[in-house]
Amino acid sequence: MICTKTILIVDDSASMRAMLRAIVDALGDYLIVEATSGFEALRLLPRDHVDLILTDINMPDINGLELISYLRANPNYKDIPVFIISTEGSAKDIEKGKQLGADEYVVKPFEPAALQQLINSYLKK
Repeated sequence: MICTKTILIVDDSASMRAMLRAIVDALGDYLIVEATSGFEALRLLPRDHVDLILTDINMPDINGLELISYLRANPNYKDIPVFIISTEGSAKDIEKGKQLGADEYVVKPFEPAALQQLINSYLKK
């Protein structure tokens, strides 16, 4: 099966991007695009059709919360599901992420299978 679904992974940590890539690759049928910062993600968005975004919060230049604010304010990107994947796991952090428009908030460390299930629930509709 050829899949046209693209997932954008936005994280300044190469090891975290590699781990997220492995988790998504195990699902078998998604194209993965990577960005090392919110700024790079914004540069990539016009070039690639993206179906889902996985983003960290703490990154240089444009952080994950600023990225979500931009996406939700832009008619071209406002409907893309966005998952925050962060070590910032307090109720206040989660609430802020959801208020800004994150569809899901996954706190590190997490179970890969749980993230895979979330991804599939959004993209296998």
